[in-house]
Amino acid sequence: MNTLADAKPLADAPVLHQRDARGVHRLTLNQPRSFNVLSEAVLAELQRQIDLIAADDAARVLVIGAAGKAFCAGHDLKQMKADPRLDYYQSLFAQCSRMMLSLLKLPIPVIARVQGLATAAGCQLVAQCDLAVSVDTARFGVNGIDVGLFCATPSVPLVRNMLPKQAMEMLLTGGFIGADEARARGLVNRVVPAEQLDAAVDELVNAILDKPRAAVAAGKELFYRQRELGIEAAYQLAGQTMACNMSWDVAQEGVQAFIEKREPTWRQRG
Repeated sequence: MNTLADAKPLADAPVLHQRDARGVHRLTLNQPRSFNVLSEAVLAELQRQIDLIAADDAARVLVIGAAGKAFCAGHDLKQMKADPRLDYYQSLFAQCSRMMLSLLKLPIPVIARVQGLATAAGCQLVAQCDLAVSVDTARFGVNGIDVGLFCATPSVPLVRNMLPKQAMEMLLTGGFIGADEARARGLVNRVVPAEQLDAAVDELVNAILDKPRAAVAAGKELFYRQRELGIEAAYQLAGQTMACNMSWDVAQEGVQAFIEKREPTWRQRG
């Protein structure tokens, strides 16, 4: 079976959207000839699709992948150079930031399926996803500095994935790291050969589908909110989140099932 990495584009749309019966959404960057750059059109279509997914109460997981050899080569520099106005640049980066924040605000886990190069805003996209699975040949960089442009917006999720000095070295030098180094630094969760990429992604997807949607959604929101708080406020918020979660039917049933040494009813499948 062909994967999205080696299949020919299925349509002319800049972003392909698939949804299966389990509520698993898949967005595929579909501009392989331009290395899937985040042009205005791609950003707008990504935002539109993410907004649609956010409105799907039955959505469970979002997987973001790409067609072709590159995952994403960042912003479209030719498009940016063609309109050298400050207000245009401010609007463009605000558009990109809104899209990235929309991924954070989704009540479902977002998994990056990285089949190739991820650079600048493409590396930012990987860092912004909740989880990431990469082929062992992928490379990652925030190399805007090589053209005189410090990757400021990519630095936001990057420094929230890896240690500050590791992130700063990448940002200041424009140097690339391989997939194994990306895993060691916390940018990706798993690194596999290309032929195992879809299986590794599906393993994460299936593990998430096996858990209650409400608990996953509450957990994701808490995870990101508490990171921005002081430790006392973080504990207060986390304690309140757990108290509310424990009062829900899914947790009451899960605990009862544990006590009775059986599967919870919400995990049973016909």
